[in-house]
Amino acid sequence: MNYSKKRWLVLIASCFINLCIGSLYAWSVFAGPMAEHLTQLNGVALTPANLSIVFIIANSVGPVTMIGGGKVNDTFGPKIVIFVGGLMFGGGMILSGFAKSVGALILSYGLLTGLGLGMVYGCTISNSIKFFPDKRGFVGGVTTALFGISSVIIPPIAAVIISQTGATAGFKIIGAVFTVIVCTSAFFIDKCPVGFVPEGWTPPVSNNKSGIETDKDWKKMLQTPVFYVMLLLLTCGGFAALMFIPLAAPLAKKLIGMSPVAATAAVSTIALFNVFGRVLAGSISDKIGRINTLASACVLSIIGSGFLYVSGEGDITTFYIGISIIGICFGSFMGVFPGFTADQFGARNNSVNFGIMFIGFAIAGYVGPTIMVKVAKMTNSAFLIAMGFSFAGLILTFIYRVVNKSTNNVAVSIENKL
Repeated sequence: MNYSKKRWLVLIASCFINLCIGSLYAWSVFAGPMAEHLTQLNGVALTPANLSIVFIIANSVGPVTMIGGGKVNDTFGPKIVIFVGGLMFGGGMILSGFAKSVGALILSYGLLTGLGLGMVYGCTISNSIKFFPDKRGFVGGVTTALFGISSVIIPPIAAVIISQTGATAGFKIIGAVFTVIVCTSAFFIDKCPVGFVPEGWTPPVSNNKSGIETDKDWKKMLQTPVFYVMLLLLTCGGFAALMFIPLAAPLAKKLIGMSPVAATAAVSTIALFNVFGRVLAGSISDKIGRINTLASACVLSIIGSGFLYVSGEGDITTFYIGISIIGICFGSFMGVFPGFTADQFGARNNSVNFGIMFIGFAIAGYVGPTIMVKVAKMTNSAFLIAMGFSFAGLILTFIYRVVNKSTNNVAVSIENKL
């Protein structure tokens, strides 16, 4: 089989799959109508903020199945992992349409859909990166971009469905459609052969002077100090956006005074710039380096959080500038980190390694919304905290350079003594 040509079909199928599972980030569109539905059903007043725990859990549990599914992917291939993950993801959405309490939503959307997403997301990205050793940054950006652009496409579609049929039917319809698409697309995904080199591409000469094997499994990865620096960097890099995204619509209404329609447009705007950031940063990182790209994203995130901090009632322009910058920065981290992890620890075990690295994203996905709701109580002061996390991320990019250089020097020293 000519995998140099087949890899493009694998990439296209992976993009279709990620387009479906990225609908998780349309949660804020479902949150309001679902809160109203449960309020009417149970007679207990609920708001979108009361349901934020559902998204927090869905966003936090992904690494569990990314790691487990990654091991199966590396051993047997991605077809079975994506198929089962698709059933879980779509099935969780369908069951959410039958939910009659917040607890039921946590089980269906928070756990089942979230765990299904982790299985699928880890496989599509890691497998695609293995097929494209010559374009890791670009492919990481494109595959994660389709995941992100779902937040642009799905909210208006979901809003129309919800307005016509109700929130519960919206879950059922979208869940059923996505189950079919993901599970069908799984059959077009092949496992990348070990050591695959595309036609016409010559691997660059390694700068690993020690001659030590660069492909590390998860145990060896956890023994390296640079892993923990990268994990914290991912947490800090994703914090500002993950604090904002699940509550984007209600925040736009509360802080700026936007109408429900305009607030939905704000959700789509941050998602659109998120997508732009993934492709742009992924491609740029192939040229200027991953860590330089991430450092730039941290600087921009500080600026974007600053715009949101000074925005107020009716200040739509400042608000939109802020969310656009935050979207680009979040996309940069999501697009660059899959290739960054493969560069650092090798592509062979990247499905599991990136799943573990993704814990940093899950931490940000839990801490960010929690701070916004409980500590800052959905006020501008939350963005000062976001600026602090982004500044910490910038510092970590410099720490990474020092730790990575020190690790390489030690490896060279050990090899010379042998």
